[in-house]
Amino acid sequence: MSVTEINFDGLIGPSHNYAGLSLGNLASARNAGAVSQPRAAALQGLEKMRGKIRLGLKQGLFLPQWRPDGAWLARLGTDVGQAEPHIRAAAMSASSMWAANAATISPAADTQDGRTHLTVANLVTMPHRSHEWPQTLAQLRLAFSDPRAFAVHDPVPAPFGDEGAANHMRLAERHDLPGVEIFVYGQSGGPFPARQHVEASKAVARLHGLNPARSLFVQQSEAAIAAGAFHNDVVAVANERVLFAHEHAFADKDRFYADLRAALPCVEIVEVPASAVSLADAIKSYVFNAQLVTLPDGAMALILPTEAQETPAVWSWLQQMVAGNGPIRRLIPVDVRQSMANGGGPACLRLRVVADPATIDPRFLVDEARLDEIAKIVAAYWPEQIAPDDLGDTRLIARIEQSWLTLVDHLQLSGDLVP
Repeated sequence: MSVTEINFDGLIGPSHNYAGLSLGNLASARNAGAVSQPRAAALQGLEKMRGKIRLGLKQGLFLPQWRPDGAWLARLGTDVGQAEPHIRAAAMSASSMWAANAATISPAADTQDGRTHLTVANLVTMPHRSHEWPQTLAQLRLAFSDPRAFAVHDPVPAPFGDEGAANHMRLAERHDLPGVEIFVYGQSGGPFPARQHVEASKAVARLHGLNPARSLFVQQSEAAIAAGAFHNDVVAVANERVLFAHEHAFADKDRFYADLRAALPCVEIVEVPASAVSLADAIKSYVFNAQLVTLPDGAMALILPTEAQETPAVWSWLQQMVAGNGPIRRLIPVDVRQSMANGGGPACLRLRVVADPATIDPRFLVDEARLDEIAKIVAAYWPEQIAPDDLGDTRLIARIEQSWLTLVDHLQLSGDLVP
């Protein structure tokens, strides 16, 4: 068995639009009503995947969801033609592209039964995301269907909000060795809701059969939530033995750091001081919503949005960091501007799974040739742009539906994934 980390990116769907549905997400609110570019968005995401493959990393893919979600609208007693604009926009949302919210993952090395456990996130806090989990669960159960290797769990029941891996970190000496799993939850954040509930985090840890001595439950700071860090991955990211975090990411960082060092003595904490990078600059640039990855030669790289490069205080600090002798050795900016404009950076777009690729359904794994094929479909079928007022246009809806059907058929998943 060859256990490695695989990044599963969500392909940005043909209904990608800027409806401003996400309370507490400053970029989403700032760009509400703007014209989106679904084709460019998806191509940007595919190029990010291509770049990781060229770095020597394993890459997977999750499909966009069927939109509009007619089943959800039917449960509300309406349809896409009759629904109020905000309900229609929620039914058309392409936010499942942010695969970091798809599920929480515990690798086999951490679990009691020696299987990798996945719990699909319920996303109950935001209406436009609350109806994602059934389609997400269907993909998880296909991709990770081997019962000897995986256990895929239903969502934690409402009202306990669970937003998946965006509020979960894992630290270990190596990916394939037992680690410490960190569940970050919120209490409040000024005018914004805390989306991850501690009850949900504890439920996931129990469902996954984790060792309580190697499971930490850490409160996100109210200041971070109030500043727009609606998920922990906006202010912190971890990889193997390294935690990269803002000074104000956690409510009681001293206790957290002490507990973490006790559980994993080899941990290296790279903390960015607020005196160098303010919370406002951290959130504007999404410097922490980066993919911190281990390259084949053992060095670590930070795959971060180009917005970080364009924020002087952030880029200056990062250059000083890599010039030193720390564990993060490379900075790799990527262009995901269409996703960033809706409040999701490189880390939002991916779900990390530590497993043997041979145990995963190969239809969900990609190489450059497969990405080329998908890019051709995107270029031919994805709408070039969508304005919020277009969401009720029957011609646009027909094009979105045809785009999805073409992609799913090409990937030979049409018999397993149904609208």
